Amino acid sequence: MNETLKITLKIINYMIVSIVLILTFFLVGIKIFGFQIYSVLSGSMEPNYHVGSLVYIKEVEQKELKKGDTITFYLSENTIATHRIKEVVNEDNKIYYRTKGDANEIDDAKLTPYENVIGKVIFSIPLLGYLSTFMQRPPGNFVVVGIGIVLIVIVFVIDSLTDNKKETKKMEVKNEKKGSNNN
Repeated sequence: MNETLKITLKIINYMIVSIVLILTFFLVGIKIFGFQIYSVLSGSMEPNYHVGSLVYIKEVEQKELKKGDTITFYLSENTIATHRIKEVVNEDNKIYYRTKGDANEIDDAKLTPYENVIGKVIFSIPLLGYLSTFMQRPPGNFVVVGIGIVLIVIVFVIDSLTDNKKETKKMEVKNEKKGSNNN
């Protein structure tokens, strides 16, 4: 096999493996560091957090939260929101947060108690939320498994095509045969 083609295939192989590992880390693996991951589903936090972004949330102590922080919290029993703290309110010796989406005209209707706070947004990755949401439901999870299988096959095929040890052994065998024929 042409040496340039071998190098190109090896580079493609390494790129496929690297991309899969990086995506796996940011979609699942980062949870071992205590992060929770949520997809941004509405434009309430535009332009800072676009629809389709993944936000990475870390649980924080109540005393660490301040005005200007972006938090993810239970807006109601079934609704999770990510909004910015506009004001920290101390009411009856209990701390609440007045929140508002950056793109919203008015503050959220209810104050948010600390008990409803899931955590503080540490960072986000644009567009990755679309992939995450797609992967969580059929047919997305089937497509992802299928792509995973195809990528594994591609990696093995490229690896077998570019395996220098096999070619070296073949060359040695050929040379031995030539040497024994010449005697």
